[in-house]
Amino acid sequence: MSPDQLTIERHGAALYPGAALSILDDLEAAFAGLPADQAGLRLHGIPGLAALLDVVGSIGRIAADRQGSASRPVRAILFDKSAATNWALGWHQDRTIAVRERIDTEGFGPWSVKAGIAHVEPPFTLLEAMLTMRIHLDPVPDNNAPLLIAPGSHRLGRIAERDIDASVAGCGTLACTADRGDIWLYATPILHASARAVRPEHRRVLQVDFSAQQLPAGLDWLGI
Repeated sequence: MSPDQLTIERHGAALYPGAALSILDDLEAAFAGLPADQAGLRLHGIPGLAALLDVVGSIGRIAADRQGSASRPVRAILFDKSAATNWALGWHQDRTIAVRERIDTEGFGPWSVKAGIAHVEPPFTLLEAMLTMRIHLDPVPDNNAPLLIAPGSHRLGRIAERDIDASVAGCGTLACTADRGDIWLYATPILHASARAVRPEHRRVLQVDFSAQQLPAGLDWLGI
């Protein structure tokens, strides 16, 4: 299957070639002061980043075109896979969201703390309405650990750990290769994985979650 044949509705993923080229210099300037050679940095309060991802701009509008005017970025992580940080990640669904503070709420849990930030697993229906965007700051050919997805797995609901391998086998897999400036957009619950890079070079990816939903009972998205 060719990447340009994928759709969010059917496959849970869509490629936007070169869609981020116009903001890459600004993104790199915003990240200039961050620690180097970190596998993943959870970003909050980075000057200028919220404006670059706002839904009135060219990047955030990609999500807003699907989620509506209430869409907004709610979490950002900068991944950098390199020779110093060349990890692998097994097949899984993303199931947690980042919030400003822990407020015990029916249907939300378990809770965890990652890099000092409160995270919680929400009702799965909330995740099913979310979108995850990956903005590529470096080329990602086959040998530089592209994200692997199981197309269509976003329609299977919450998948038990024991059923993941069978679900991947049933859906098949696709490597999401990318050029610098490309954007991949995913349905957040899609099954995905990442192998170690065969020839590790920097593979910087800004991953941003978008939601158009309000959280209940005083819970608030961490945001950007």
